[in-house]
Amino acid sequence: MSEANWVDAMAADELPADDVIGVEVAGRDIAIYTVGDAVYATDNICTHGQACLSDGFLDGHHIECPLHQGKFDVRSGKPTCEPAEDPLRSYPVKVEGARVWLRVD
Repeated sequence: MSEANWVDAMAADELPADDVIGVEVAGRDIAIYTVGDAVYATDNICTHGQACLSDGFLDGHHIECPLHQGKFDVRSGKPTCEPAEDPLRSYPVKVEGARVWLRVD
């Protein structure tokens, strides 16, 4: 894995505690989630209803879409509740020093 594939997404001190935040990274609308000490990232737009998941409700490892209440596992992007059927794209995340990095290749 080349270091060139990792993109600086945000300051680590801007991560919300056990919540989700929407950011733009490399021209992509991304949702970044914190669950305990872990950080995850997926596309921010629901695959079912074109709503921003960062406006949704995070419950453990599940994000609920604010439009039709479909749910996705933030660790994998896999849908876990109808009406969502198509998975979200998920991105590897690393926190180094004071920055959050995403692999977006």
